[in-house]
Amino acid sequence: MKYLKLAPLVLLIAVLTQSCVSKKQYTQLQSDYGNLQTANRDLTAKYQTTESELSGSRSRVTSLEEQIAQQKASLASLQSALDKCLTSGSQGNTNISKLVDEINSSNKYIQHLVNVKNTSDSLNMVLTNNLTRSLTSDEARDVDVKVLKGVVYISLSDNMLYKSGSYEISDKAGASLAKIAKIITDYKAYDVLIEGNTDNAPIKQVNIRNNWDLSALRASSVVQALQNNYGVDPKRLTAGGRGEYNPVADNGTDGGKAQNRRTQIIITPKLDQFMDLIGKPPAPKE
Repeated sequence: MKYLKLAPLVLLIAVLTQSCVSKKQYTQLQSDYGNLQTANRDLTAKYQTTESELSGSRSRVTSLEEQIAQQKASLASLQSALDKCLTSGSQGNTNISKLVDEINSSNKYIQHLVNVKNTSDSLNMVLTNNLTRSLTSDEARDVDVKVLKGVVYISLSDNMLYKSGSYEISDKAGASLAKIAKIITDYKAYDVLIEGNTDNAPIKQVNIRNNWDLSALRASSVVQALQNNYGVDPKRLTAGGRGEYNPVADNGTDGGKAQNRRTQIIITPKLDQFMDLIGKPPAPKE
């Protein structure tokens, strides 16, 4: 990153130190300098996106690693019991056989958890990367994508989605919603919750009672746009409003209020499929 920032400056100084620089050369250098600044900003934005994805992946890895550690501790306990059984000779062959079966089942379950972790990581990283790569630099400024414990959170600013002071979808939101809709359509095994959030400033429209209403109406607008304009199956969609009661920043500043005025698209595996994916450890043989 530092090299990208210094390169155009060094080039400009080098040329200016020559005895003579034509106006055309100077104009070209200014253009090159501007292009490099733009490239630097894009690379910085991509770097920040990658850091966010990495943070989410680490959280999921930690959660699954804790489960694996618990299973390994159970395995060690079973192994210890088997060792005592073999040493004392007080247990019969039937009990030893059961312990062996339990150990084998625990080993299989540990491997199953590892496979689930890898599968979950891969699916969510592919989903997130597909979306972030499709966004322009302007769209990326109003879209925040995070993966936390296997769930994808896409946070959209109200400036990008809605007309000012309204719950109606703006014309400029179409391109971004189309890209998000494609991701949702491609991953049919995932449910989608659209969650509206506001700041704590009271709403002043006669046809909207309060921020609860506004947040729910905005979420409903996005759900209907995904269904009607982009063909997303409505059975997969849920609209909900949280009003001003789920802030991510301080409402005491304009910047904090802007962050709190957001709509989150939460993409998560269907509950029954998630439970099937996790499964249960095999029952020991009788």
